[in-house]
Amino acid sequence: MKLTIEGLKDKGAWEAAGISLPAYDVEKVSADTKAAPVWVHFGAGNIFRIFIGGLADALIAKGESNKGITCVETFDFDVIDKIYKPYDNLVLAVTLKADGSTDKSVIGSLTEAIKAQSGDASQWARLKEIFANPGLQMISFTITEKGYALKGADGTFFPFIQADIDNGPQKAGSAMAVVCALLYERYQACKAPLAVVSMDNCSHNGEKLQNSVLTMAKEWEKKGFVDAGFVAYLSDEAQVSFPWSMIDKITPRPADSVCEELKKAGVEDMAPVITSKKTYIAPFVNAEGPQYLVIEDKFPNGRPALEKAGVYMTDRDTVNKVERMKVTTCLNPLHTVLAVYGCVLGYDLIADEMKDEQLNKLVHQIGPVEGMPVVTDPGILSPKDFVDEVIQVRIPNPFMPDTPQRIATDTSQKVGIRYGETIKAYVERYGDAKKLTAIPLAIAGWCRYLLAVDDKGNPFELSADPMVPELTKQLAGIEVGKPDTYKGQLKPILSNVNIFGCDLYQAGIGERIEEMFVEEIAGAGAVRETLKKYIG
Repeated sequence: MKLTIEGLKDKGAWEAAGISLPAYDVEKVSADTKAAPVWVHFGAGNIFRIFIGGLADALIAKGESNKGITCVETFDFDVIDKIYKPYDNLVLAVTLKADGSTDKSVIGSLTEAIKAQSGDASQWARLKEIFANPGLQMISFTITEKGYALKGADGTFFPFIQADIDNGPQKAGSAMAVVCALLYERYQACKAPLAVVSMDNCSHNGEKLQNSVLTMAKEWEKKGFVDAGFVAYLSDEAQVSFPWSMIDKITPRPADSVCEELKKAGVEDMAPVITSKKTYIAPFVNAEGPQYLVIEDKFPNGRPALEKAGVYMTDRDTVNKVERMKVTTCLNPLHTVLAVYGCVLGYDLIADEMKDEQLNKLVHQIGPVEGMPVVTDPGILSPKDFVDEVIQVRIPNPFMPDTPQRIATDTSQKVGIRYGETIKAYVERYGDAKKLTAIPLAIAGWCRYLLAVDDKGNPFELSADPMVPELTKQLAGIEVGKPDTYKGQLKPILSNVNIFGCDLYQAGIGERIEEMFVEEIAGAGAVRETLKKYIG
């Protein structure tokens, strides 16, 4: 069986393999969408293909829409050549269940795949044609937070962004320049309204996208490439809106086990590829079942009936509350503590950590026990139900190939939100955070992790993190097995407001974290013993 339009005609074979097919005419949907696109998506990777593509697929199957999504890739053009075109833009979606079974289906809603290359005349002309169409309702994004970044740490534009500013709309290269150039095309052609929707997993994503697009437009205005009316058009949310959103679905890299399963079922050419930009991607996408998408309902040119596919359509304040609930209490803090302790205790699969008595208790203590009293309740989702699903269904799923080493990446950039917000909420409510035990233990565990020595005394490699050089320098002199080598080296870290969002000594828990840390460096097995002491 081949994952192509022609290959899908052998319905019996697909059915026998347990793979469901689109119940609609894929070719007709494709033709109708190309003739009058309503939804363009930038970032043609895995979470888009299975989640966002799946939403459009569901709407078409329910008769709520007759249009699919136009897919645009701004970064890794090999994805279009190797994963979209050979498979007629079809996706084989595989849902990984906790009992080891899988649900398999073909998604047919991705109707056209375009490379956002201003240097490719035909591709660029097609994109301009789409944006000039007044009927286009929304453009959405999963390009990662890095895709919106225009400036480096020193406050100056990245060289490739400066080149885009200097070269103008007709030679746009970066994602933000491409989008701004296409919005300028729309402005010139029809001035029709449009929703510009970030679906990336980052805080205040709509604001980040809006700032980047407006910055590019203003820089072009300074150089005479665009007129002041274009900047005014982008600045008027009745014309061009930038809704905020919160997305949540764990979509790991393609699993070898899934590839083998599909081969045995008779599906051909399923092997993953590694592109020239180092993207690891396959014709199939594997992901967990639970998924959440909450979007601010601000669409000045109308929109698909997204709520009919399970999307929560709401106001900006509620989007913010849902994101805060997830990031500060119900999911991300639990992932982070499992990441750092998993590395120190020798785990290489997050799911396996949930079978560990102390780590399981630690996660329960951080979320349901310590987090819930100060959790942000968004109203549209129950924090208790959300965290229960995370602990009981999502994290323990043994078929989600996620590693503590991956999740430990950039922890210094995360602890302020994931723990600092709860600490600050305790200080506000109780005067200090001394009621907390598990969160101080999580922070002590991160500091212990930074020594890059596991609980058996063996060295391991720290995950990438921009502050690692600075932090490890601060910890110099501390030796595992020699607690007397601790001479207060943690104090500058634990008092650093830039890391935690507050001074942990002023919050009343700095000394306690130091005590826990010293216990964890006592020798081989000390981390385990410290967990038992404080968590049971």
